[in-house]
Amino acid sequence: MRRWTALFTTLLTAIALAGAATPASADDGDSPDLALTRGVTTNGIMTHVRALQRIADHNDGLRASGTDGYDAAADYVERTLRHSGYDVQEQQFTIPYYRELSPAALTEVSPNAVTIKADTFVYSGSADVTGTVVPTTNVVVPPTPQPSSASGCAPGDFPPVPAGAVRIALIQRGGCGFAPKTANAQAAGYKAVMMFNEGQPGRDGALTGTIGGPTGIPVVGLDYASGLALYQAATSSTGATVHLVTNTEQNPNAETRNIIAETRGGDPNHVVLVHAELDALPSGPGINENGTGVATALEIARQLARLHVPPHYKVRFAFFGAEETRAFRDATGAVGLQGSLHYVDTIGPAEVAKIFAAVHLDSIGSPNYTRYVFDGSGPAGSDKITKLFTDAFAARGMATDPHPPTTFDGDSDYGPLMNAGVPTSGLFGGAAEVKTPDQAKKYGGTAGQENDPCFHQACDTIKNVNRTAVGDFGAAAWTVVRELAAKGLS
Repeated sequence: MRRWTALFTTLLTAIALAGAATPASADDGDSPDLALTRGVTTNGIMTHVRALQRIADHNDGLRASGTDGYDAAADYVERTLRHSGYDVQEQQFTIPYYRELSPAALTEVSPNAVTIKADTFVYSGSADVTGTVVPTTNVVVPPTPQPSSASGCAPGDFPPVPAGAVRIALIQRGGCGFAPKTANAQAAGYKAVMMFNEGQPGRDGALTGTIGGPTGIPVVGLDYASGLALYQAATSSTGATVHLVTNTEQNPNAETRNIIAETRGGDPNHVVLVHAELDALPSGPGINENGTGVATALEIARQLARLHVPPHYKVRFAFFGAEETRAFRDATGAVGLQGSLHYVDTIGPAEVAKIFAAVHLDSIGSPNYTRYVFDGSGPAGSDKITKLFTDAFAARGMATDPHPPTTFDGDSDYGPLMNAGVPTSGLFGGAAEVKTPDQAKKYGGTAGQENDPCFHQACDTIKNVNRTAVGDFGAAAWTVVRELAAKGLS
């Protein structure tokens, strides 16, 4: 399989480089001022976007870390960089891979025949189980005004399982993370786990989450009403029996990699880092999020080399794997290993300190985009990078909005860099954020609709990409990277 993947990506690279060899003109659909840069253009970026789509098409619609689709995408990026004259480094590491193959199915068998809505927890095991429902000994029903449940947080919360019996644990949210609750249930001999919400306002809807790592038993989430009904049936004289089916795929030691390259010239003690997450969730091909960011970073690298732009400061490009493991966090907030975290830990504090600016490119082709620029509230110097971006847009008469509109929490692959003290800014077209009427006036599109209705879904294909947004963001990124490479943060 890997042999054919390598041949396929080699062919894709040759096609892509041939298609992007000539800078686009205004007649190609790019604005005249963008075409005049003779560098990064809409057409150049879209060449790589199309390659990533073809890679997903040939790999079951997937580009998630730990899959052949990710390997093919990484091969494409690496070959494109090498063809442009870069020396490329790979950073190999392992991650716990997880994918839900079909939705969970939960049915109450007795005392009533009822279908119950259940959501598979990330890293749930895959099984078909019919068993007796047994609540933990410390379920809090009715719920107290403030969260107080610690259901399942201690091993002693689980009644003993008789030899040969099949028992399914019913656990209430609260008190500790989902991971220890699941581990305690499994250690006590339970064959599956149903987590239900605690019951206070805001904690009564469908419960979803992650166990934080692979487990061998099915784990699903329920809303409070469903959990309460099962609790009442299970503690009645008749008891309750359910049939639960989950269908998932796991690999606790899936291999993945970061791709790193840098300009041959430039001061190696002062580095501009341009980065983008290369992986997608297992739910779809991730062409806007974040194929567009990858394509833009790759085209910037290619044009710096092709146009022989001599940087005063070294420009490094990082294409991170396993960024999407950030979505797989447990209730304690712990996250899985990310490519950027691995990168920061691997190069060490002394090398991290040489990075004076990190530029993050994310979802820059959102169909109902908002022109977000990171708000500059990161480590000292972040505001200067942000100003370079807002000035680049302003020079073309374009408005911007700060991102995020609320707390800047580093919840993406820029997080480990920002936490290590690296000045950070970047561009973002928006995801689940809902466009306001004011933003619709500034950028067009539809108020009241998400920036990207296909965010983390199977419909995030090349049809989900807004070329105008790609062109606008690409031009700004090209301008700012060249400015940072020439002048730093002066």
